[in-house]
Amino acid sequence: MSKEVILTGLRSNSEFHLGNYLGAILPMVNLQKKLAGKYQINMFVPDLHSFTTPIDHKNLYKQTIDNVKVYVAAGLNLDDENTYVYRQSYVSAHSELAWILSCFSYYGEISRMTQFKDKSSRQDSTNDDATKQKSNVTAGLFNYPILMAADILLYDAKWVPLGEDQQQHLELARDVAIRMNNKFDKELFTIPNDWKTQLEFINRDKGARIRSLKVPERKMSKSIDDPAGTIMLSDSPSEAAKKVMSATTDSLQSINLDWEKQPGISNLLQIIALIEEKSIAKVAGEWQGKTNYAELKKTVADLVSKLLLDFQAKLSGVNESSTLAKLAADELKINVIANAKLLNIQKALGLRE
Repeated sequence: MSKEVILTGLRSNSEFHLGNYLGAILPMVNLQKKLAGKYQINMFVPDLHSFTTPIDHKNLYKQTIDNVKVYVAAGLNLDDENTYVYRQSYVSAHSELAWILSCFSYYGEISRMTQFKDKSSRQDSTNDDATKQKSNVTAGLFNYPILMAADILLYDAKWVPLGEDQQQHLELARDVAIRMNNKFDKELFTIPNDWKTQLEFINRDKGARIRSLKVPERKMSKSIDDPAGTIMLSDSPSEAAKKVMSATTDSLQSINLDWEKQPGISNLLQIIALIEEKSIAKVAGEWQGKTNYAELKKTVADLVSKLLLDFQAKLSGVNESSTLAKLAADELKINVIANAKLLNIQKALGLRE
C-alpha cells in the first residue's frame, strides 16, 4: 500500500446513537472529505466484535447493512477509490491474525483492560445467581482487544481515530507489534502512532465521549439499557428533544465546564460544540456565568432535533443496492491486501516456506 492507512470501525450490534454519530461517524466522514486522495481510508464494520456482549443475532446482518448506510447518509463518498468499506467477518485474515497475536500477548496486559472490567462487571450484575456470575462473561469479551489489534496491524494502519475508552487497546496493538518485530528481527508490522499523536491528527485534545443524558458519569452507550439517556438516530426529533429537556444536571445553577462537579452540564456543552463544530472551550465561554439550565437544554434540544431531521431525510434516500455493491467490491480488494500481509507473517513464524 503506497498511502498511509487510516482505519476506523464501529460495532454493528445495534443501531447507532447520537454519541456514535457526533464522536466517530461525522469526524471520520469529515476526514475523508479533508484527506481524499492523500490517505487510504479503511472504514470497516467489526461485526465479529458485535457479539462480545449479548445481542439479537437474527438482526445482525441487516443491522450491519443499515449501519453502513448511516455512514453514507452522514456524507461518506462511496465512489472514492482510496476508501475501503468492508465487513470484518468477510476477511478471514482478521481471525487468523488474532489467534497469532494472542500467542504473543500476555494475560496480565489483557486482564488490565478497563473496558473488560467495566463490561464484565455489568454482565455479572445482571445475574441473580452469584455462583454463576463469572460464567456469563465470555472469553470473547476478554480477548477482543487482540482481535482489534489484528484489525489494525493487518493493514499497517498508522492512524486509528478512537474514542477515549479505546486508548488501552491502541497501546496493546503497539506493544504486540513491537514485541513481534523484535522477536523475529524484522518489520512484520507498522507501529500505529501513539495516542497523543492520534489526537493531534484529528485536531482534538482528548477523545470525544458523549455521556448519557440520565447518568452523565458514564458514556452514552448502545450496550447499556439506558433508553432515557441515549438518543438513537432513529428517534423522532420530538422524542430526542424530550430526552434532552429531561437531562440530569445539578443544583448549582451556574453553567460551567466541569466534568467532575457538573458532568451533565458539561455534556450538554459538548453536544453543542460537536454539532456546531466549535471547540468546547469556545462554547463554554459563551455560556460561562449563565444560570438558566432550561435555556441551555432548549438550545441543545433544538440543535439535536434539526440534526436528526436532516439526517433522517438523507438516510431515507440512501440506495441499498449501491451500498451492497460497494461492500462486495471492496471486500474482494481488501482480501487481497490482507492475505498478502498474513502470508508474510506466516512465513516469519514458520507456517509457510
